[in-house]
Amino acid sequence: MIYVFLADGFEEIEALCPIDMLRRAGLDVTTIAVHPDPQNAERLVTGSHGIGVMADRSYTEMSAQPVPADLEMVILPGGMPGAKHLDGSALVDRYLKSADTKGAYMAAICAAPMVLGRRGYLKGKKAVCYPGFEEYLTGAEVQDCAVAVDGNVVTGCGMGAAMAFGGALIRMMKGAEKEEAILSAILADRV
Repeated sequence: MIYVFLADGFEEIEALCPIDMLRRAGLDVTTIAVHPDPQNAERLVTGSHGIGVMADRSYTEMSAQPVPADLEMVILPGGMPGAKHLDGSALVDRYLKSADTKGAYMAAICAAPMVLGRRGYLKGKKAVCYPGFEEYLTGAEVQDCAVAVDGNVVTGCGMGAAMAFGGALIRMMKGAEKEEAILSAILADRV
């Protein structure tokens, strides 16, 4: 299972484009709402541009149970203050620690790679982020590209890279052939 954390103030395209692509590829994706107040049981999350999205699960619902054994990937969309809320979330920390322990994939885009960097998950890894957040990529080999893939970590530079980021995630989970099929089906190969 792929878990995507949607925090109030997230960048809508950075979350929804990869979610859509992953589901088109036949992958199981669950979205989890993250609010500044961890006691908030709402599933409705509001993006940085005022678009409301109903997450599959609430923060409190997921906090009450152990990290599921089926964890294959954690995805952190950027946007502000969304990335800041992810950075302060104990639930996000639990999922990232579990992913690290079991060697599952960790992915973050835009400002959200700072969450991985501040916890040491980018040490010795190639990574990208939104310009100005490089200082938080502790120990990373910062790249100048749209998407960086290094081992079990995928990072993207921002909203303009959302489709390439989604494609890279599909490639990690299902291979290059499936990525190409999805990109072709959504006519991304014509861009």
